[in-house]
Amino acid sequence: MLRLRLELTNYPRRAVVLTDTPRPDCPDCDGIGGFEYDYGDHNGEYAGTEWDPCVCWNENRRWLLPLPRLPRWLRRRRTTPDPWASNGYSNEPPF
Repeated sequence: MLRLRLELTNYPRRAVVLTDTPRPDCPDCDGIGGFEYDYGDHNGEYAGTEWDPCVCWNENRRWLLPLPRLPRWLRRRRTTPDPWASNGYSNEPPF
């Protein structure tokens, strides 16, 4: 079963990216998606952290779904200033 996450991207053009997420009830990784562990150099000093992904998740699985472009006549054009705002800010109380 896929657990998809939606993400909107603007590069190179507007698209929706669907990515797989770790299984939240995985008994191995507790839903984190992998295992993080520290390692040391030959003197026993801290040298960094490694990450091993869990089998419940494929971190490279993603789908790019390009969004269609709107026709030019439907794109937003603001030729007149907002009549309800003065200098771009409203002077009305927020009720």
